[in-house]
Amino acid sequence: MRFADIQGNAEAVAALRAMVDNSRVPHAMMFYENPSSGGLVLANAFLQYLMCEHPHDGDSCGQCPSCIQISKLIHPDVHYVFPVNKGKVIKSDKPLSSEGIVAFRELYASNPYFTELDLYDALGIESKTGNITVADAKEILSTLALTPLSGEYKALVMFLPEKMNSQTANKMLKLIEEPPAKTVIILITQDPGSVLPTVTSRCQGLRVLPFDRSLSVCGGAAADVEDLWVRLLEALLSRSLKDALSCVEGFEALRSRDKQVSFCTFASEQLRKIFLTSRRLEDLAYCRSEAEKVRVGEAAKILPANFYSRSVAALNEAAMLIGRNVASKMVFTQLVNNLYSLL
Repeated sequence: MRFADIQGNAEAVAALRAMVDNSRVPHAMMFYENPSSGGLVLANAFLQYLMCEHPHDGDSCGQCPSCIQISKLIHPDVHYVFPVNKGKVIKSDKPLSSEGIVAFRELYASNPYFTELDLYDALGIESKTGNITVADAKEILSTLALTPLSGEYKALVMFLPEKMNSQTANKMLKLIEEPPAKTVIILITQDPGSVLPTVTSRCQGLRVLPFDRSLSVCGGAAADVEDLWVRLLEALLSRSLKDALSCVEGFEALRSRDKQVSFCTFASEQLRKIFLTSRRLEDLAYCRSEAEKVRVGEAAKILPANFYSRSVAALNEAAMLIGRNVASKMVFTQLVNNLYSLL
């Protein structure tokens, strides 16, 4: 995947290109994305440019052995870590990402914008929760200590670092603080609030904006979606369950299921902006207008600290249920009740 193949995220692409062009590549970065926003695609495009043997015109050539290997996730110096568990693919009691890498590659080849649930399906752990284990951390520490097999850089791409427990995160922390020379670490999170703060603070942040359907929503094309979110947010901030439940009719008025899912995506994006603003990371929030900036700022002052991660989980569940053709009125009534209970 070349930069030229990336849809949207022009600012992120420009920032990553400049890092390579100016020889100012951070040793650790954290990409903040919504589900299916293409953080993994962007990470691979960046590494492809960084390791390309014949880069030109601000992009990788896409044809040298390094480019081809990265595009297929088989470069010997690019290592991938992701949530795993014992299941149909990984049989060991101490599962490792390396044991599921073939399934991971096949999933990426078929859909590089895959979701966490897609990954669990591919690994055969649909009924379980994936984790990034201490065993994975130990293996990656040993691997990155070795000399590169091809070129000068080594890289670690961790998908969903929020799936590390504190023990794993603390073991990874030393690597992030003092990585071996010419080592690049990219963490791709969909829930920054659940990543250990000491890990987050040591990474350079980069916002990956929503891809495709949600990109058009967040760009303002669907005014009814945004208006509905504003109504719901105001009801929640004023702690009016009656007003919040009155929004259910608005959800049903979003007649297509795609649009109802887009609402969940847009709401998750807004909550991420609120969370980042509450952490004084306004530059990563990328508010599109002064009105949105004010609205986000006010919400950041009022919403409790634990609201963000739980509310995004509730929105993701609602989107999943809508995708499975569950009655929208029931889904959104439950969603409103869940959000209100988190206040």
